[in-house]
Parts: sequence; C-alpha cells; structure tokens
Amino acid sequence: MDLSSPRPSNPTSTVPTSTTIDPAALEAALALALPALAERQGALLAVKDAQSGVYLWANQAMADWLRTPADQLPGRSDADLLEAALVTTLRAAEQTAVAQGQPLTSEHRFEHAGDKHDYRVLRVVAPAGADGRRLLCSVWTDQAAQKAKDAQLRAALEQLEQLQRNVETLRRELQDHSLRDTRTGLYTRAHFDDQLRREVDLSTREHREFALVTIAVDPPLPRVAELGAPAHTRIVETLGRLLRGNTRAMDASCRLDDQRFAVLLSGVGLATAHARVESLRRECATQIVVLDGEELRFTVSMGVASYPHTAHSQEALREACDAALAEAQRRGGNVVTLAGIRFERAEG
Repeated sequence: MDLSSPRPSNPTSTVPTSTTIDPAALEAALALALPALAERQGALLAVKDAQSGVYLWANQAMADWLRTPADQLPGRSDADLLEAALVTTLRAAEQTAVAQGQPLTSEHRFEHAGDKHDYRVLRVVAPAGADGRRLLCSVWTDQAAQKAKDAQLRAALEQLEQLQRNVETLRRELQDHSLRDTRTGLYTRAHFDDQLRREVDLSTREHREFALVTIAVDPPLPRVAELGAPAHTRIVETLGRLLRGNTRAMDASCRLDDQRFAVLLSGVGLATAHARVESLRRECATQIVVLDGEELRFTVSMGVASYPHTAHSQEALREACDAALAEAQRRGGNVVTLAGIRFERAEG
C-alpha cells in the first residue's frame, strides 16, 4: 500500500474554510446577547442619544424601574421621569463618559419614589454612525442585593469563626479538665509530677532555683470532726481556692491525696518561698468556712524545700520537703518549717 498517496476528500464535509464573519451577523448576535444577559442578571439596560440624553430604547426592567411603558420611553429624557437632583447627577456621569470616549463605571446611591437605591452603572459610547449620531449604552446593576449577599456571607464567616473559637475553647477546657482535680481545681498528681520534672530540668540548665512546698490539713477541730465528710470536703475546696488565688501562672498547685497538697514555686528561693507560704498559712487560719450556716475553722502545716540548695535531685527534694512537713506536724501543726540547707564539704 502506498502510504504517501493522498486520501480522498469527504464530499459531505461542511467545515468552513474561512474564519471571517459577516460584521452585520456579528452585530446582530451581540445585539441579541446583551439584552438576554441583562435580563438574566436582572440588570437595567438603556440606549440614549449621547448628545441629548433622550431615550432611544430600554429593556423591560428599565421601563419598570422608570414606571413608564417601554414603548413610551423613546423620545423622553430623565428630566421627564426623575427628580431634578438625580437628573443632574446622572447627566453629569453621562457627559463624562461621552467626553472620555471609553467605558466608564460609576456608583449611584439615591432615593427614588420613596425607595433607596444603590446601582453600579456601566456606560459605553458607540462611535458615530452614518447619521452622525453617537449612542450611549448604559447597564445598571443593583448593588443592594449583592451587598446583602456579601453581608450574609460575612455574617456566616463570622459565625463560623466564632464556632471555631468556641470549639477551641471547649477543647482547651476539656484538656484542662482532664489535668485538674474536680473538687479543688488544682492539678492532678500526674500532671504536677510532669511540671516538677520540667522545672528541675530548667533550673539545672539555667542555674536557678525553685521551691517545693508540701501542705497537710491539720487534724480537725472537734466540731469539724463531728460534721464528718461534708465539712472536710468544704475545707478541701476552700484550701484549693486559696492555693489558686495565691499562686502565679508560672507556679503549679496539686492535690496529692485527701489530706495533702503540693505547690511548686518557680524561680524563687527558700526565703521568698517561706514568706509567701507563711502568708498563706495565716490566711488559712483566719479563713471562715460555712457549712449549713455553721462557721468552721481549719489550719495547715507546711514544709518547704528548695532546689538545688536543699536537695540536688527531684527525689531528694521530695524527701526533704516531706521531712520538713513532718517536723511541722510534730510541732503541733499550723506552722511552716524549712528544710535544712545542705553544705558540701570542701575537699582539702
């Protein structure tokens, strides 16, 4: 088979051999498309004599807006149909478009027939025809509906953002709730131990100290003991509130068990820690707890140790703090006891 031989032409092919188009046909197509597009988008469409401003043609939407039958608009001007102030504004914009000879978009906000309007108007001036007349085509797009949609979209986005913020807040609250004791609002022991480990690492790297305080509720007074668990629960809740109110954001407070609590005081030495917890001890001793209309009192014992002056490891720090607390309880309670500072013997 000779592959180079030409293939026979398709006698039924209707593909045009030229890309030229009849200008009149193109003009007719555009003349049909523009009104159809304006109608679909709800736009007002009008054609005027550029020099006089007299209407030559308008679509039904424009005629309805002007409250004039479409077949009665040709030959009339805005001065016959609109308020004088509005006519002046519109005519000035038309004259600007004619003078520039280029498409001009302008915004018009006004009142007409008792209603407020907000339109964006595109004005296009056609070249002079054979009769020397220049045509001014204007396309009016109502911005009120679009702005209402934009406002609804902004409101929806704001609601979505607020919902996201609420979800994030709830997530943090749930996370925080899992880290805190429900009765006192203090950290759980597991989270407190993590905080303590981080504080030891930080202090070791930066060569700074911090203090650890162990707190125990002293044996209850006779009346409190008689009231039993409800009174103890109320005292524990009160102590948790006092600890939260007397610690900084960088500190950490924990409920170790039913009777004991712990506080990590970040970046403070033994003397400063003693002054702060002594103030807390006095506040506990003078605090009035009310249960069923009856006033209750309680006191606490505290042991204070510091890192690295009292101890050089996390475990040794806990032991020193517990020993100081035991000493405070041995003294009868309602007292703050400091752990002893260890002095390293110099090698001679």
